[in-house]
Amino acid sequence: MLATPSIGMHGTPAALLRRGGGALLRRLLPASCALCAAAGGELLCPDCAAQFFGSAAAVVRCPRCANPLPGMPSGQLCGACRAEAPAFDVTLVAADYAMPLDQLVLQLKFGHRLALATLFARLLRDAVLQQPGFTLPALLCPVPLGRRRLAERGYNQALEIARPLARSLGVALHPRLVCRVHETAAQSSVAPEQRRHNIAGAFAIPDAALVQGRHIGVVDDVMTSGRTLDELAATLKRHGAARVSNLVFARTPPH
Repeated sequence: MLATPSIGMHGTPAALLRRGGGALLRRLLPASCALCAAAGGELLCPDCAAQFFGSAAAVVRCPRCANPLPGMPSGQLCGACRAEAPAFDVTLVAADYAMPLDQLVLQLKFGHRLALATLFARLLRDAVLQQPGFTLPALLCPVPLGRRRLAERGYNQALEIARPLARSLGVALHPRLVCRVHETAAQSSVAPEQRRHNIAGAFAIPDAALVQGRHIGVVDDVMTSGRTLDELAATLKRHGAARVSNLVFARTPPH
């Protein structure tokens, strides 16, 4: 009788078939750049990566809210954060929420293109690791959706970004660290002057022991007015969080 060669856990026939099938699928259906549609093996081609996320695309931002501050020294707070400091301490973003990158966010959020979440996480990871002096959080959590909106969409885009981001940063992820206890209207549908009232009291912390004395990173896809992130950070700090950092893929520039 011939001896059967041993196969490691990653060399099982099923695993080999999956890898072979994946390689065949990539050859038959090559990926295209999500921005320019150029054929290739990545969701973002090198030219688009350099144009929109390279060193030439870097801008000076307020370290607290990440609003762009063209012509200002690095590390300086914007006027709004000096006048009324938000509850969060730092906001790091990968890009501005502007054409054509806004279309990528909309495709993830409403078009079920979940593969984009991994791309966003990679770009956000790069932005985080390139930030001088930034200390990684002890724990990551996504901005939670209400039950109704989660049922309608079928997934939480912030959690889809947070999963690969946590793995790539080596930071623990706690998907239910914060829960949304009140259904609220989408902030984008509310007049700016009503957004603070709309989101007030929307969040709760089921287990305060996970938060006390710790640096918490909050993950989201887009930051517009910052009211949602401010309310969430305030809730975390009421339960003892020592520091709250926002890790957000895109920041809507001020109008």
